[in-house]
Amino acid sequence: MLQTSFTGGLVEAGVDEAGRGCLAGPVYAAAVILSHDYKDNELNDSKQLSAKKRERLRKKIEEEAIAWAVESVSASIIDEINILNASIMAMHKAILKLNPAPEFILVDGNRFKPLGNIRHQCIIKGDAKFMSIAAASILAKTYRDEYMCRIGKDFPFYDWENNKGYPCRKHREAIYSIGPCDHHRMSFRLYEQLKLAL
Repeated sequence: MLQTSFTGGLVEAGVDEAGRGCLAGPVYAAAVILSHDYKDNELNDSKQLSAKKRERLRKKIEEEAIAWAVESVSASIIDEINILNASIMAMHKAILKLNPAPEFILVDGNRFKPLGNIRHQCIIKGDAKFMSIAAASILAKTYRDEYMCRIGKDFPFYDWENNKGYPCRKHREAIYSIGPCDHHRMSFRLYEQLKLAL
């Protein structure tokens, strides 16, 4: 069972991102506030769950969370400010949409920038330790996957419906045979990095 609270009393928001290692598409982030007595034995790091279970949990989280929000930052902005800054920007945007506002932020990973006067704690593999972060990871991933499948219909040769923009072989081969599109992150030096991986 994942932990429900880090502070034991403050209004906590769990925060996580999805799509940081992708070659295309936005980075997404979600922020979730759960009650301190929230219980769900199935909540876990989104990467450990099947797509079907993620979708079912997404609906449950949206119905039962005290507050939740999902935001994204586009590939073009990622190219301007780099993926780390873009990920943190998406997290900030999601947190600022929460009502009530959190008193404490639990962040998955080891990098974050302070948001106003709200205290925060970075937690390595936090999505496998705290319910609110696990819930955020599920929302961020399902919303991003949904978006990549939607835009993938216009670019079927990249196979985004299956790879969601990650550097799978079919995606890499399409970049080399067809070239990148406006949704690709050009700052990731697609040709130089992918040539070694093909």
